[in-house]
Amino acid sequence: MQIALAPMEGLVDHILRGLLTEQGGIDWCVTEFIRVTDQLLPSRSFYRLAPELEQGAQTCVGTPVRVQLLGSDPVALAENAAKACELGAPVIDLNFGCPAKTVNNSNGGAILLREPERLFKIVETVRAGMPKDIALTTKMRLGYDSPEGAMDSARALAAGGSAQIVVHARTKVDGYKPPAHWEWVAKVQDVVDVPVFANGDIWTLEDWYRCREISGVDHVMLGRGLVSCPDLAKQIAAARDGIEYQLKTWQELQPLLREFWRQARLYIPARFAPGRLKQWLALLTRNYPEAQQLFLKVRKMTDCSVIDQLFGFSSEHLETVNC
Repeated sequence: MQIALAPMEGLVDHILRGLLTEQGGIDWCVTEFIRVTDQLLPSRSFYRLAPELEQGAQTCVGTPVRVQLLGSDPVALAENAAKACELGAPVIDLNFGCPAKTVNNSNGGAILLREPERLFKIVETVRAGMPKDIALTTKMRLGYDSPEGAMDSARALAAGGSAQIVVHARTKVDGYKPPAHWEWVAKVQDVVDVPVFANGDIWTLEDWYRCREISGVDHVMLGRGLVSCPDLAKQIAAARDGIEYQLKTWQELQPLLREFWRQARLYIPARFAPGRLKQWLALLTRNYPEAQQLFLKVRKMTDCSVIDQLFGFSSEHLETVNC
């Protein structure tokens, strides 16, 4: 059984990947998608969203980081996948699950699930252009507006050369509305010979137990559930191994929040850093009532120096990152 950390555009960047994998339990994670249109991207485009490529394609604690690409041009995707491999990507992941309108309107993400033949061509072309010893994986949803074609999409991905398939158990139209339809993950696994990962609505250990029972698959990818409960993966891993584990208290989470803000000040432009903190705090409120109090405190703050003081930072504390 493997536990993966999902990519979340605009939230789970290299800072959160590093801090969440530090908590333990995560076997691998995926970058935010790198958008590919019709040309070969410069190296800086890869390093911007996957800075871990400069440290062996892993987080500070050694968790492997896969590079995710999004697009619809088979040749351009193949060329960029090959380049990512040259830069050190251990695995290439293709995104066929993004529900964003701007992405779908440009023939990217979940809209491609309407065309299984096109999925096959994309995956086959990318696979052929990559070194044989580097795996290609994919992420999909249950379809665009209906799950009825999910099996055809999964078959196309597997036939094209995808070594694993992550299934977000909702359609594009569903967005992120509950519930996730884990029973369809079981149907997908029934028609492909590659490992399938269940993704969607795994917020607690109890959710993981129910997902495993309903989907019939062991592997999971955690997204918002892990961001809202940073050591959820460790709790699940402990349960898998028959070990008891008590989730961290709000007080025990404080060093993590403080380190997040320190790194946010180093790597995120000042005009965006407060918003990123508020995003995370908003998700943490699901499990920590104290997060709501902190969120209300910083909600109208836009001056980073004021938030620095809140976390007890002076300028000399913001100079380096330990890895």
